Amino acid sequence: MSQIYIREPDGSVIFEVRVIPRASRTEIVGQYNGALKMKLTAPPVEGAANAELIKHLAKKFDVPKGNIDIVSGQTSRSKRIRVRGADIAKIDAVLKPKS
Repeated sequence: MSQIYIREPDGSVIFEVRVIPRASRTEIVGQYNGALKMKLTAPPVEGAANAELIKHLAKKFDVPKGNIDIVSGQTSRSKRIRVRGADIAKIDAVLKPKS
């Protein structure tokens, strides 16, 4: 998944996510302009989509929800995510397409 731009400052991994709220399933669907593209079942109301995004990423990357922050884009479909406690290799393994 080398199309997604990931950087690793001071023990955390930062990458961009493009979300599609109100989808039929919550899932990672690929990449979009250098960002991870995700569908979320939650609507973008009162932080529901952000909470679902954090919950899903925490499960995928096997880290506590408290280790995932939305650095920017809280009210946007394009978000910058920081994951503490995971290195690029771990993130890349999860994001790599299954063949």
